[in-house]
Amino acid sequence: MDKIKWGVLGTANIARGCTIPGMKLAKNCELYAIAGRKLEKAQSFKEEFGFEKAYGSYMELVDDSEVQAIYIPLPNDLHLKWVKEALEQKKHVICEKPLALNAEDAKEMYKTAKDNGVILMEAYAYLHSPYVESLKKDVKDGIIGDVDYIESAFLTQGYKEDFRLHKEQGGGAMYDLGCYCTTMILSIVDSEPSYVKANAEFTDLGVDFLTTAIMGFKNGVRANFTVGMNLGENSNSRFDRLFIHGSKGSIRSDVEYNQNGDVSYRIYLPGEVIERKVSVPQNYSLEVEQLGRCILEGEKPHITPEFSIRNAELIDKVLDEIGYYKN
Repeated sequence: MDKIKWGVLGTANIARGCTIPGMKLAKNCELYAIAGRKLEKAQSFKEEFGFEKAYGSYMELVDDSEVQAIYIPLPNDLHLKWVKEALEQKKHVICEKPLALNAEDAKEMYKTAKDNGVILMEAYAYLHSPYVESLKKDVKDGIIGDVDYIESAFLTQGYKEDFRLHKEQGGGAMYDLGCYCTTMILSIVDSEPSYVKANAEFTDLGVDFLTTAIMGFKNGVRANFTVGMNLGENSNSRFDRLFIHGSKGSIRSDVEYNQNGDVSYRIYLPGEVIERKVSVPQNYSLEVEQLGRCILEGEKPHITPEFSIRNAELIDKVLDEIGYYKN
């Protein structure tokens, strides 16, 4: 199989702990270059993971003619600048979620990708999981009837010195965690929102620490979600939940977003409980492999521009409701 030469623009924890290990597993990926704000940090990544080159600035990597695709795990406020820089140098891009701080920025990024003939895909590794595909297929096949209500939750804790605590860097629970819930809901509901109501608890730094939202869709489906960065004192604990109610039954899942291994969800029907067990490889490897196939074989990106923009528009509505930029 042909391989894509990848560059990684940044030395974030998600790159070290999740995406780069996934890249090493991806069959069509070659770890070529790593860039950091300091050359020493990039060199440490090069030695740890086996990159061919290390750069002490982001622009050096973007300008490297050998780099075909770039993964961007930078803080949220830097996505627009560096995604556009990469796209304008004809590099394909996977950018960490949330792709943009608002829908207009997302549209600008995708226009830049189109104008330069390259692919931009937002990094929702969990949406590449066969677990999510199995769940969505059960819904589409009508095993629980017509969906009328969806509930999702994602809460964590243990944040200290982190860009996610700072508004100027696009911090807060909605940007960091809420985007998982909104994408999960939108993956199931093929309709536009008719209303969105939301409220939040804010930190002294002005970011939402706990956010809850309810929404209705034009096709009659209702949904709600809760996300938080302040679950409790146990720094090793988190809470993930998905509940889908239909006219014939329901689906319940407590599987963590991006979990791999043997995972399962349950389908509740009158007088019957069905347990679906799914074997899930490392989701980040699936994400990187998929973009590689898009480049090499013309496959359609799993996370489309239309989906990402639709999600960004929903996040904009929630942020407006909670007064994120007024707080």
